[in-house]
Amino acid sequence: MLKVISLFIFFFIKNFLYILLLAVGVFIPLLLTVAFVTLLERKVISSSQRRLGPNNQGFLGLAQPIADGVKLFFKETIFPQKANKIIFLAAPVLLFFFSLLNWLVIPFNYGVLFADIDLGVLYLLVISSLSVYGIILAGWSSNSKYAFLGALRSAAQMIAYEISIGLIILSLLVSFSSLNLSYIVFFQESIWFIIPHIGSFILLFISVLAETNRAPFDLPEAEAELVSGYNVEYSAMSFALFFLAEYANIILISTLLVLLFLGGFNFFIFSTVFFIIKILLIIILFILVRTTLPRFRFDQLMFLGWKLLLPASLGLVCINIIFQIIAAIGSLATFG
Repeated sequence: MLKVISLFIFFFIKNFLYILLLAVGVFIPLLLTVAFVTLLERKVISSSQRRLGPNNQGFLGLAQPIADGVKLFFKETIFPQKANKIIFLAAPVLLFFFSLLNWLVIPFNYGVLFADIDLGVLYLLVISSLSVYGIILAGWSSNSKYAFLGALRSAAQMIAYEISIGLIILSLLVSFSSLNLSYIVFFQESIWFIIPHIGSFILLFISVLAETNRAPFDLPEAEAELVSGYNVEYSAMSFALFFLAEYANIILISTLLVLLFLGGFNFFIFSTVFFIIKILLIIILFILVRTTLPRFRFDQLMFLGWKLLLPASLGLVCINIIFQIIAAIGSLATFG
């Protein structure tokens, strides 16, 4: 045990500057962004329901996320009597840590990213698939039937829709011929890929709604049946970490959709500003879906994932491969 602790301390000291840069560059901006995305969601939902929404804390309610964060910070963390306390505390930390790791390969402009790797899309798929472990551990360690049932639901849902997400992105990568996100943005200089691939965008948007447990696919958190699902036994900052991880994933997915379909930061002037505006538009689309559609039943969710989206995504892969083969034969005939 002492050896493990000493190795951890040595690693922290050796990589102190990089960890500090990661904290300042990713952690703090992400916390602030998540805080105000929650405010944006409450404002959009209240507007759609002809209500005022948060308007007491600060000017137009802008201090409401800060008030909520302070309240959660000072609340008492309650442990279930028969819970596995170590895993119970580790699960939300693990889930939030994975949501942070995804941002390392996201480019905010040409060359503005933490890790410019050629397998950026594959990295995102791998790290996002690990999030299911945090949810399963949270449900199991709580020693609650409701929490465990919610964790199983979430695992089944994430596995079902991750396959569709992977296949849809694969159908795009056939056209991109690259897994580097910066190159994918560069390929969209002449035309955004949402125009020739509007079907892929719609299917991918439906899949990521289920992947992020958003309405109408928020079955793991069905309050009427599961009393909030896998995080029902959590309170205070441990609950806040689940909340932060969920909204960080929503922002990440919105960013990925912009990079894959809407040209990313591909503008001559104010590129980062337009990039952020497009991300906000996708986030608002997430919120409007929540305000509009009722929740699916679990059997409908599984039917949609396995019997509709999976065959459709397989069809997209085949169609795009056929088009690429035809284009390659045409170019050979032209230059031959």
